[in-house]
Amino acid sequence: MLDHLAFEAPKPARIAGAKEDWELVIGMEVHAQVTSNAKLFSGASTRFGAEPNSNVAFVDAAMPGMLPVINAFCVEQAVRTGLGLRAEINLWSAFDRKNYFYPDLPQGYQISQLYHPIVGEGEVIVDMGPGVARRVRIERIHLEQDAGKSIHDMDPNMSFVDLNRTGVALMEIVSRPDIRGPEEAAAYVQKLRQIMRYLGTCDGNMQEGSLRADVNVSVCRPGAYERYMETQDFGHLGTRCEIKNMNSLRFIQAAIDFEARRQIAILEDGGTVVQETRLYDPDKGETRSMRSKEEAHDYRYFPCPDLLPLEIEQDWVDAIKAGLPELPDEKKARFVKDFGLSEYDAGVLTADLEAAHYFEKVAEGRDGKLAANWVINELFGRLKKEGHDITESPVGPDQLGGIIALIQNGDISGKIAKDLFEIVYTEGGDPAEIVAARGMKQVTDTGAIEAAVDAVIAENPAQVEKARANPKLAGWFVGQVMKATGGKANPQAVDALVKQKLGL
Repeated sequence: MLDHLAFEAPKPARIAGAKEDWELVIGMEVHAQVTSNAKLFSGASTRFGAEPNSNVAFVDAAMPGMLPVINAFCVEQAVRTGLGLRAEINLWSAFDRKNYFYPDLPQGYQISQLYHPIVGEGEVIVDMGPGVARRVRIERIHLEQDAGKSIHDMDPNMSFVDLNRTGVALMEIVSRPDIRGPEEAAAYVQKLRQIMRYLGTCDGNMQEGSLRADVNVSVCRPGAYERYMETQDFGHLGTRCEIKNMNSLRFIQAAIDFEARRQIAILEDGGTVVQETRLYDPDKGETRSMRSKEEAHDYRYFPCPDLLPLEIEQDWVDAIKAGLPELPDEKKARFVKDFGLSEYDAGVLTADLEAAHYFEKVAEGRDGKLAANWVINELFGRLKKEGHDITESPVGPDQLGGIIALIQNGDISGKIAKDLFEIVYTEGGDPAEIVAARGMKQVTDTGAIEAAVDAVIAENPAQVEKARANPKLAGWFVGQVMKATGGKANPQAVDALVKQKLGL
């Protein structure tokens, strides 16, 4: 377990109004689709992109007499997520019905967990820079079923309903109002996504709707948040508005910024912020009212009569905990310690699980810093330029590791290594075999290098005098020798011989 006390909290974002300064207070409800082949209460497939209404069981369509049956794997995934967020696991939880009408909700209610969630309080440490992080408290995680999807743009006179998502298992991760700025909000969602991808509990694909966020935004005067933290009295904070269904980190930041300024303008004009649900319009860059904010009593929650309370064993929870993978914070700390990396480089390499695995294979038994430099700058840079991710890399970890081994062994120089990387990236092949077949091996024979140094010095007597007067100019001779040898001479050997011959 890492010591999460050794960081400084970032300062809250402060927005200048027309009359005074204001601070942001943000809480989030993140809806994460559980990675599972079947839905929460039926055996229907969860495959994305299937033909409309093809992944629908009778219980999903609310056919008469159909009863839900809990998917144990979805429960396990929720427990695994809770453990990954250092949260309390409730051995006794229960399901409730949340009643509302919408065409894509066939039952007329959603099965959720309002009163007794499966996961209790936890935390997320959100990195905002070296030594700077925000601790965001998790209030709860509960399981619930997703609704279907209404489609309004296929016909000018009718709407269509696709029930493929109906009944898909969601984890709703509810935070405390601990987030203090737009960048922190995006970083929080990104960190949640990273942790769940490491755990294998949610794929985090925001474009496909696997991860969505409802963002609660309010503003307060400086000092009010600190009074809230001391008393836990929400009266010190402003009225919050909820921005629904955000599925883009960039839009989350833009929506928070607009909504905060909207609320500040209302308050400074002497008005009152109305608690409501709003939507963000990315085309106009603004939020608009959707409906007045509902309270729990508006949904007429009551215990679901079709499902018994969910009771799990501590031994089962302990077994899940024992099988957890190394999580991002721990992996990052290990990369810093074992490979001598900077926090920044370790953060880049652990941002994605596949990238972290790739780097470890490259660095195994080799110089960790050199490996990180090649993975981040050469490989990631090239992949990003071409719009690919690490899973699409044409250069395998064994190939890149082979290039680094050739550099470490002195078989090739850094310049030759870049030429070799280009060949491997575009043509493939074994780096050592390519070097041997194409005569790319670095010249380490001091006799051959000495002859090249002598030739360059003999041809440039005027430059020799300048270099002896100003030793910094010796680098010019090194460059000329490298050029004369086609970049194959060992740079260190060339540098040493040039200085020796010039008497420097």
